Amino acid sequence: MGLTALAIRNAKPRTKPYKLFDERSLFLLVMPNGAKYWRLSYRFLGKDKRLALGVWPEVSLADARDKRDAARKMVADGIDPMVEKKRRKLRAQIDANVTFKGVAEEWFVKITREERAEVTLRKVRWLLEMVYPFLGDLPIHEIEVQEVLAVLRKVEATGRYESARRMRSVISRVFRYGIATGRAKHDVARDLRGAIIVPKTKHHAAITRPREVGVLLRAIDDCSCHAITSFALRMTPHVFVRPGELRRAEWSEVDLERAVWSIPAAKMKMRWPHQVPLSRQVLDLLDQVRPLTGHSPYVFPAMHTWKRPMSENTVTFALRRMGYSGDEMTAHGFRAMAATLLNEMGLWNPDAIERQLAHMENNGVRRAYARGQYWDERVRMMQHWSDYLDQLRRGDGVGKSADDANVVTVDFGRRGARPR
Repeated sequence: MGLTALAIRNAKPRTKPYKLFDERSLFLLVMPNGAKYWRLSYRFLGKDKRLALGVWPEVSLADARDKRDAARKMVADGIDPMVEKKRRKLRAQIDANVTFKGVAEEWFVKITREERAEVTLRKVRWLLEMVYPFLGDLPIHEIEVQEVLAVLRKVEATGRYESARRMRSVISRVFRYGIATGRAKHDVARDLRGAIIVPKTKHHAAITRPREVGVLLRAIDDCSCHAITSFALRMTPHVFVRPGELRRAEWSEVDLERAVWSIPAAKMKMRWPHQVPLSRQVLDLLDQVRPLTGHSPYVFPAMHTWKRPMSENTVTFALRRMGYSGDEMTAHGFRAMAATLLNEMGLWNPDAIERQLAHMENNGVRRAYARGQYWDERVRMMQHWSDYLDQLRRGDGVGKSADDANVVTVDFGRRGARPR
């Protein structure tokens, strides 16, 4: 005999949970606190399962029986009602967040968990905040290509062509995430590649003529900047890593015995670990700066607190105080300086130079192969490079091209990185 509404209403709590059975495996679970839950027992693929159907009185006896019958029909059709319930709940959660901003915020959480570089995340966040006032509240599947183009045109009108280009890319990635999560049908930003102004490629200003490099190195030696800034400036030409990688260098990453600086993947632009062979000159600089910053985790900490790395603009500001404008030399320009002069020497495999610059191969197998193949050459190259910089600083070989300058002899019997 099945339950009645009166029996359910009169069911009193006990010290332990107990069941009141209805028909066809439906029952009411009465809890010690007086709460009453509808449950259905069923068997699927040889396993006994229990499905929650709601709470009385929000779900009446008649409603519970309807849910029971629907669930039993699913079982008969080969569908697990518990799995289907979870799927519908997930679908409802996704459908409830269909605005462009909702999808974009989910995507941003995803790329944050992927440990993208901080500077990349800041740029993405800045671009999204510019888009939200126009597209943020619109359902992503209803946004038309003309609406996206209108937003990009507003940015273009201010002359920020590169920002518009990056914004289109970010919007496109949000749409692709929306497609992957079932809330967008197509990427309307993809077709706008040819509709916006293409900015002219702007390279980082760099000094690449040997004579001028020598002048720059002597200016760095004479710089009246803060001691820690001076050491960062003097080390930058020798290692030619990206500015963010240098300023966030930690003592724990530097193996003075093996003369190797191992930069973890999380700090690299391409998210791949990188190693820098340390020349004798760099080791000497580290010996000199350690008494100043050895108490900090960072080789080059901020001036006002050792708990944070040096500001991202410190080296650039120092160059400006030395009289070098943004059109003459930048912190990033030391990389172009090294790439240009090392290639002009004709002594080194271009792939070894690229690997030392941390320009990564897209092919994972080739990348791993190159990483091991060129290490010994990179060790020799980095010592040769430091010695060459010393020549330019002294004025030796000035006026000659990089490959005509005096070729130094690398003595690996002295302190410095060693081939492995």
